[in-house]
Amino acid sequence: MSTKKTVLALKTGLWVAALSPAAWLTRGVVQGELGPNPIETLTRVTGLTALTLLLVTLTVTPFRRATGWNPVIKLRRPLGLFAFFYAVSHFSIWFVFDMVFNLGYMIEDIAERKYITIGMAAFLVLIPLAVTSTRGWIRRLGRKWATLHKGAYLATALAVVHYFWVVKADTRLPLLLGLCLAVLLMIRLPAFAPGRRSSRSVGKGVEDDVDAEGVRVG
Repeated sequence: MSTKKTVLALKTGLWVAALSPAAWLTRGVVQGELGPNPIETLTRVTGLTALTLLLVTLTVTPFRRATGWNPVIKLRRPLGLFAFFYAVSHFSIWFVFDMVFNLGYMIEDIAERKYITIGMAAFLVLIPLAVTSTRGWIRRLGRKWATLHKGAYLATALAVVHYFWVVKADTRLPLLLGLCLAVLLMIRLPAFAPGRRSSRSVGKGVEDDVDAEGVRVG
């Protein structure tokens, strides 16, 4: 199979896999199969899916470096977009059903509950990554784009802590996800060394550079 066909097959599989949680939740809502607390199920699944996809997105570049298979970098953008989609869904469910569209309640909840505070911080960090994820922004920002998109590590770390504080009792899964993030950070430490520069030119080079740091979420 050619590289182009392989990438197309991987992208197709990615779309199917990434949309599966949304399809399952939609079916559950329509058929009333989300258990006694459907809002809690919607919130939990969308949040966990967003966090998982963020971690998978951060895995793309280390995987490319380990295998030398450059085309895998083409999966980073859709992975990041899906992560943001589920993050928006997670926030929207909380704002609509828990806060009933009340900004005052929302601000009060953010201020009073630390897991909400840190969860909102993670969401806010992701927003500029999504806004600047187009090719146009990549060209405009040049090397600053790569620096900005390192914020994906911060967003993921905040999301892990948010999840850890939410579950309270059984913390095995958030600890496991935190361990995965720690491993990814250790793998990427050389990439954060001062003075590290890509061999490509600014603008178009950053857009095409498979070694560009940060997570392309669009």
